[in-house]
Amino acid sequence: MKYNEISHFSHTEHKLRFEYSEFPFKCDGCKEVGIGSRYKCSICDFDLHMHCAMITSPTLHHPFYTKCNFQFMSKPPGDTPRYCNACEKDVSGFLYHCKACGFDLHPCCAKLPLLLDDGEVKLYLYRKVSSPCHRCGRKGRSWSYRSKCKNYNLHVACVRDMLVENWHEVCVKGRGVNSNIPSLRNTLYTPHSSRRSKGKVKKCCEIAGLAVQVVISAVLGDPTALIAGIVGSFMSRAS
Repeated sequence: MKYNEISHFSHTEHKLRFEYSEFPFKCDGCKEVGIGSRYKCSICDFDLHMHCAMITSPTLHHPFYTKCNFQFMSKPPGDTPRYCNACEKDVSGFLYHCKACGFDLHPCCAKLPLLLDDGEVKLYLYRKVSSPCHRCGRKGRSWSYRSKCKNYNLHVACVRDMLVENWHEVCVKGRGVNSNIPSLRNTLYTPHSSRRSKGKVKKCCEIAGLAVQVVISAVLGDPTALIAGIVGSFMSRAS
């Protein structure tokens, strides 16, 4: 459920208004990058992901960790650096923490759908997969989305890498500011056999491109976001 305006414990000075933006932002809750739907205080330039703004329960149970009881926390416990068990990125803000096991999850990672289906591509979330990632070409690493046909696999960590790298280029270095959403074209590892026909390779890349779009939307905490421009046709033009 979306509300046009909410009050939030992390920003008591003003109310936050719901808005959609194609410009990257840094969430002031979990400290991670975001694009699309958010709650924002324009006066203070304060932003929250949807999942960071709408904390509906202080506890969370995840099917990957059936023995864990995750508790929401506004900051990591203790002084030791911590990382998210889903994307393997640092945890420096909002998180779900299991005291018994020591596991941590970013709010957006904790709410990643087990199944992504955009009508053309079905992707299933796995804790670990044995096939190489289309982004880095490596196996293992973090949670992954894998297609039903098992030909397409993308680490959640790699999606975050792509987003952070492009957010840094646009917002920190000031490059490409004329384009709202940074392009991720030519950033994927494509292990195609040289014996494949050009037509088959193109079709394979088009499907993989659709898969990446769906995964990026989910990782941003906004599965319905219309952010296809992030990926565009970067893979469909492969040769």
